[in-house]
Amino acid sequence: MIKGILGKKLGMSQVFNENGDIVPVTLIQAGPCFVIQKKVKDRDGYDALQLGFGPKKESRVNKPLKGHQDKAGKGYFSFLREIPCDDVSSVEVGAEVKVTDVFSKGEVIKVTGVSKGKGYAGVVRRHGFGGLPASHGSLILNESGSIGTNTTPGKVIKGKRMAGHLGNRRVTVKGLKVVDIIEDMNMIAVRGAVPGSKGQLVILRKQEG
Repeated sequence: MIKGILGKKLGMSQVFNENGDIVPVTLIQAGPCFVIQKKVKDRDGYDALQLGFGPKKESRVNKPLKGHQDKAGKGYFSFLREIPCDDVSSVEVGAEVKVTDVFSKGEVIKVTGVSKGKGYAGVVRRHGFGGLPASHGSLILNESGSIGTNTTPGKVIKGKRMAGHLGNRRVTVKGLKVVDIIEDMNMIAVRGAVPGSKGQLVILRKQEG
């Protein structure tokens, strides 16, 4: 059984549950995906399926990728990602994978995406530091303060939380419940927020354990 699918974040909305409470959800266009390649344990060391998602013009595909995707005979795709699969022998190259083939309503899943890039940020915004005193004549507010140590070791410790680039990192959010699946639109609604901006690629996978 395949354990995930590729999708595109459409944005956030809200629905009402059976108790009449508002539930915030993220709408994701999950699939349809097509199997481009099979990875088998005897040859590759693990079992997985390479899925293609998002149509792409043939003129924008280079020759190596064109030859690779021609084997499936389903056109060309913007995104190729590997998804774990328990039994790859039961799936053929070129097979279509829909969201209902992987997930069901009420299931708990995890979603991986690239978080929004926010550029260079200080320690207050990046790490939630409290900053320095705002009274008694202090002229320094949103700074980290001292970053050094005593004479021994006499250096800034590796991994010290400091100012730097915020966001634009691969993030996985776990424990997201599938609120609804709209099969005819290949759309899935999951409770809460997922990383990334609108239109960005996200990977939906089963949460085990």
